[in-house]
Amino acid sequence: MAQIADIDELDVKILATLLENARMPYTDVANLVHTSSGTIHVRMKKLEALGVVEGAQLLINPTKMGFDVCAFLGIYLQKGSLYKVVIEELRAIPEIVEAHYITGSYSILAKILCRDTQHLRHVLNERIQAIEGIERTETFISLEASITRPLHVEEVKQRL
Repeated sequence: MAQIADIDELDVKILATLLENARMPYTDVANLVHTSSGTIHVRMKKLEALGVVEGAQLLINPTKMGFDVCAFLGIYLQKGSLYKVVIEELRAIPEIVEAHYITGSYSILAKILCRDTQHLRHVLNERIQAIEGIERTETFISLEASITRPLHVEEVKQRL
């Protein structure tokens, strides 16, 4: 079982507030959780140091930027020992936005965003399947992302 970070109820309240609105200024967070903005700043630095908060990111709607195809690739490796070499090659492909080393039939499950199916075919044939160590791939095109969410803070609260 993974080690749970050393956080308290105030930390959880801060996280819950920022998960609702990550762009909220620390002064507003402080008012909502009844503490000072300096305390919020110190707590956020602590949460970053503990690895609980790994940074912030800007979410871009891929479709609005012309990337209409989201696909998941099941990647079969010739040998499991090639994982580190293959994953470094996959890192160089900007269309791959996530990759996970998994159990089951595949060695790697990757999420890829492309403009259209022709772009997807090009990335698959010319970039991914050309990587030495990849035996074959299986592609699943997403029709809709039905659930996308961060860790639910209520689950975090229950562990306190």
